[in-house]
Amino acid sequence: RRNCRGNPNCLVGIGEHVWLGEIDENSFHNIDDPNCERRKKNAFVGLTNLGATCYVNTFLQMWFLNLELRQALYLCPSTCGEYAAGEGIPKDKDYEPQTICEHLQYLFALLQNSKRRYIDPSGFVKALGLDTGQQQDAQEFSKLFMSLLEDTLSKQKNPDVRNIVQKQFCGEYAYVTVCNQCGRESKLVSKFYELELNIQGHKQLTDCITEFLKEEKLEGDNRYFCETCQSKQNATRKIRLLSLPCTLNLQLMRFVFDRQTGHKKKLNTYIGFSELLDMEPFMEQKNGVYVYELSAVLIHRGVSAYSGHYIAHVKDPQTGEWYKFNDEDIEKMEGKKLQLGIEEDLAEPSKSQTRKPKCGKGTHCSRNAYMLVYRLQTQEKSLTVEVPAFLQELVERDNCKFEEWCNEMAEMRKQSVARGKIKHEEVKELYKRLPAEAGSPYDFISLEWLQKWLDESTPPKPIDNTACLCSHGKLHPDKISIMKRISEYVADFFYRRYGGGPRLNVKALCKDCVVERCRILRLKNQLNEDYKTVTNLLKITVKGNDGFWVGKASLRSWRQLALEQLNEQDEDAEHSNGKMNGNAQNKDESNEEKREEEEELNFNEDIVCPHGDLCISENDRRVVSKEAWEKLKQYFPKAPEFPNNKECCSQCKILEREGEENEALHKMMASEQKTSLQNLFHDKCRPCLGSWPQETDELYIVSQFFVEEWRKFVRRPTRCTPVSSVENSALLCPHGGLMFTYASMTKEDSKLIALIWPSEWERIQKLFVVDHVIKITRTQAAGADPESALYTSEPELCPECREGLLCQQQRDLREYTQATIYIHKVVDNKKV
Repeated sequence: RRNCRGNPNCLVGIGEHVWLGEIDENSFHNIDDPNCERRKKNAFVGLTNLGATCYVNTFLQMWFLNLELRQALYLCPSTCGEYAAGEGIPKDKDYEPQTICEHLQYLFALLQNSKRRYIDPSGFVKALGLDTGQQQDAQEFSKLFMSLLEDTLSKQKNPDVRNIVQKQFCGEYAYVTVCNQCGRESKLVSKFYELELNIQGHKQLTDCITEFLKEEKLEGDNRYFCETCQSKQNATRKIRLLSLPCTLNLQLMRFVFDRQTGHKKKLNTYIGFSELLDMEPFMEQKNGVYVYELSAVLIHRGVSAYSGHYIAHVKDPQTGEWYKFNDEDIEKMEGKKLQLGIEEDLAEPSKSQTRKPKCGKGTHCSRNAYMLVYRLQTQEKSLTVEVPAFLQELVERDNCKFEEWCNEMAEMRKQSVARGKIKHEEVKELYKRLPAEAGSPYDFISLEWLQKWLDESTPPKPIDNTACLCSHGKLHPDKISIMKRISEYVADFFYRRYGGGPRLNVKALCKDCVVERCRILRLKNQLNEDYKTVTNLLKITVKGNDGFWVGKASLRSWRQLALEQLNEQDEDAEHSNGKMNGNAQNKDESNEEKREEEEELNFNEDIVCPHGDLCISENDRRVVSKEAWEKLKQYFPKAPEFPNNKECCSQCKILEREGEENEALHKMMASEQKTSLQNLFHDKCRPCLGSWPQETDELYIVSQFFVEEWRKFVRRPTRCTPVSSVENSALLCPHGGLMFTYASMTKEDSKLIALIWPSEWERIQKLFVVDHVIKITRTQAAGADPESALYTSEPELCPECREGLLCQQQRDLREYTQATIYIHKVVDNKKV
C-alpha cells in the first residue's frame, strides 16, 4: 500500500513491510556466501579478467593443460634465496616471483591446487608489461610469449627444461625452389612454432593446409637466379613439411588487413575441422606417425578485430573431457564432447551471412575459431604432474589466507544476522507503538528520517528538524505534508538512541504562520473580484483632496503584481528554511535576489523620485479615490502613499530648473563651437595627407574619437555631455613616441586620426584642454618635385612600439577573434 504523503497520521507504506513479514536472514547483510568463491570438487580454477586480458587467460589455461610444459616449468630451479638455502620461505614475507618462469610456475601451481574458484593473474600480466585496459592481438601475443619463454628456458642446465618449447611446439619446413631450366633444387630449412593458414575462399581446414603447401611459379619480373645457370630462370617454389611437433598450433588468419579502410577486419568465414587430423599426406617423409587429435579451440566472440571477447575450449588430457574456459567461469561439456554451437550464435549477423554448414560425426565448423591446437596421438598414458614442495608451500599459504577470509566473511554474516534479528524485534515493537493515540502527547518527525530508520542499508543519522522550522523557530504549516505524527513514547526512544532536534511536540505548530497563510489564501481567492471593483472605482472622477496619487504603470499591472507577490509569499513560506536535510540556500544570496526582484516589482514606486518623495512628472501618475486606494493597500501594505494634496519633491524642482539652465548653456556652447570649428564639423573641409594642401607646410593631428564625441555633443547638446579635452595620449606609446608612420596615416590608419588646419588648431587650444601636441611638417626644396618632399612628425615615431603594434594586429587576424567559423559534417566522403 502507498503512503498518504499529505496525511501526517498515515504510517503505512513507509518501509515497514520488510520488518513485519517473515524473517529473511539474507536481508540482514549484503555479504555473499564465501563458499561461492570456493573451488568445487574435480573442477578447474578460473582466471580473473583484469579489464581486457581475456586473450591472456585463454592461452594460460591452454598451456596449463599441456602437462609436459607444466612439468618442465616445475623443474626450473627457484631463485628464492631462502628456499635454495633449505630454510623455507619466511611466513611474514610475501613471495615475489623474479622471472617470467617463476611467475608461470606459481600461477600453474595455484591453478592446480588452489582452493579458490578463480585466481588473480595480475603479477604475471604486470611482469609482461601488458596494458590491462587494451586488447592486444592474441595471435601476436602467442608468438611473442613463446619466443620469450624459449629464450628464458635456453639458459637452463636440465635438457628436459631447456628444450621443452622446441620439443612441444617446434617443427621444421623447407622452402624448396626448383629451376625449370636445369632442374637444380635449392632448399632453405626453417623452424616454425605454428602454421599460419589463410582461410579466405576455403571451407575446410585441409584445404587451408593444401594452399599453404601449394606450388608457386616464379616467372617474369619474379624469376629466380639459378646458381648453376648463372642467370635468372623460370622456377617453382613450395613449402615441404620436414618434421612436426607434439603440439601442432594452427593459426587461422581471421584478422586480415583491409586495403580499402586501412584497418584490420575479421573474416567471419565458417571453417570445418575434424577431431582427428592425419598430416601424413602433407609430409615429405611418409613413414612416420602423423595422426593428431584436437586438444583446444580458441574462440573470438565479436565481429570487430579491435574488440570482442576471447574464450577457450580445451580437452583435459587426463580424462578426455572438454571444458569451456571463460575467465572466472569454467563449464564442463556433457558427454566428453566439444560443443561450439552457442559461440557461433553470439556473432552478429552480417548482410551476407552464410548458413552454418552441416557437420558429420567427429567434425566441427566455426566462424569464430582463430586457433586450433592438435596433439600427436599416442598410446602412452598421460603424465601425473606433482607440484614441487616449495610451490606447494606457497599454495598452502594462499589457501590458508583464503580460509581465513572465508571464516571472517562467515563470522561477519553471522554477526549481521544476529544484529538483524535483534533490530527486527525492536522495530516490530516500536512500529506497533508508533501511532499517536487520540488525546495522548505526540511529536512530529520527518517522513524521510522515518524511511531511513526502516531502511537497514542506510544507518539513520541524528534527527534534524531545522529544515521544517519557520522564521519564528516553530513548525511551519507547509511542512506538515512531509512530517509524521508519532507517539511521545517512540519519540523519546528515537531522541535517546539517535539524538538531534529540536523536538516538535503538540505546541510546535506556528500560529503566526497559519494566520499569514490564511490571509494569503483569502487574498488569492478574492483577487479577481477586487480587480473588477478597483476597475469600476477608477472610472469615478475624484473631487477635493480625498484621493491618492498612484503610478499609471502600477495601475496597469497591479493585478499581475499582486498575484506574483502572493505566489512569492507562498514560495517563501514553502522554502522558508531551505530543503530537508540541511540543503538550505545561502541566506545572503537568497536575500539579495529577493531585493533585486522587489526593486522591479514594488507597487507605486514608479512615482517615487530619487530622493524618496513624489516625482514632479504628472504625466506618469493619476489620482484614485480613497476606496480604490484602500483596496490596493490590502495587497500592497508597504506601498508608498501620496495624498493628492501632497507637494512634489522640492529638490527635484530645483534640479529641474538647474537642468533647464544647463541645457540652455549647452545649446549656446555647441552653437559657438560649431561656428568656430566649421572645418572640423564637415569632413570635406578637412585636409588630407594623400594630397597635401599647398597653402601650408604644417598640419596638426587629433584622434578621430575626439572628433566623433565632439560632433555628438554639437548635434544633440541637451542629451550629450560636453567635450572638455583633447586626449592625444591614445595616439602615443608609453615612451611618448608616435605610433603611426606618415605612410600608414595616409592608408590603413587614416580612420584613427583627424587632420587639423593650423588656424583651427589655435581655436581648439583655446576651447579645450590639450594633453599632447602632435604636428606633421613638410620640408621641400624650392622648385623641387612635390613627390620628393620629406615629412617629419613631432613627437617622432617610436619604431619598437610600432613593430609591437603590427605584431599584435597580425596575431588578432590569425586568432579569428571576430570571425565566423563554418563547420561541415562529412560522412563517407560526402558532406552532410
